[in-house]
Amino acid sequence: MLYVTRMKQFVYFLLVGLNILSHVEVDSSVDLEESICIFKNGGDSSICRGNLQVIYPELGDAACIVIPKCHDFRKLLSKKWSAPYVRYPDAIEDAMYVLIMVDPDAPSRENPTFRYWRHWLVTKIHGRELQLGEVRGTVLTAYRPPTPPSGTGYHRYQFFLYEQPVSRTISLDEHEAKSLSVWDLDSFTSRFNLGKPVVSTQFLTENYKD
Repeated sequence: MLYVTRMKQFVYFLLVGLNILSHVEVDSSVDLEESICIFKNGGDSSICRGNLQVIYPELGDAACIVIPKCHDFRKLLSKKWSAPYVRYPDAIEDAMYVLIMVDPDAPSRENPTFRYWRHWLVTKIHGRELQLGEVRGTVLTAYRPPTPPSGTGYHRYQFFLYEQPVSRTISLDEHEAKSLSVWDLDSFTSRFNLGKPVVSTQFLTENYKD
C-alpha cells in the first residue's frame, strides 16, 4: 500500500513538473547555441580516420566536432585549457609515435597564406602512454592553444599521429625552429620517412568573441 501511495505521489509531481515546463517562455533574445550545447559534426573523411581521441576538461572528446559556444568552451579552449589528453587505444605498446597539431586555415580558411601554423609537435611518444592518453616525449614545439583571429570564421585544428621509424632522430631545422607559420608539413614528414598518418582527426572552432 505504501509503495502504491508513493508511486501516485511520484506521478503527480512528474505531471506538475511537465505542466510547468510547458508554460516556460523562451527568451528569443538568447542565442540558442549559447544556452544549449549543440555538438555539430566537424568531421572530414580524409582527416577523421581511426580512433584518435582529443580530450579537454569539461568538454570531453573534441575529435571531429565543432566546438560549441555553450559554457564558454571556445574561450576556455583559447584562454585556459592546457594541452589535451591525446589517446589512441590501438597504439602498439612498444612502438614510438610522433604527434603533430596544425592549423591549415591561418590566417583564414579563405586566405590561408600562413598554412601550416604549427601548434604542437612531440616525438618519441611511447605507444603504451598513448593508450592512456598521456603525451610524453621529446617536445619540439610546445602546445599552443587555438586562437583564431576575430572575423576569420572557423579554423580547423588537425592532429596527425605517425609511427616513428626505429633509431630515427627527428628534429626541426634552423628555419623551422624560428617560425611556427608557413610550415611545410609534407616536406617535414618526407624528410624523416614518416609516411602517412596512422590516425588523424580535427575539430573546428572560431574566435570566442564572434
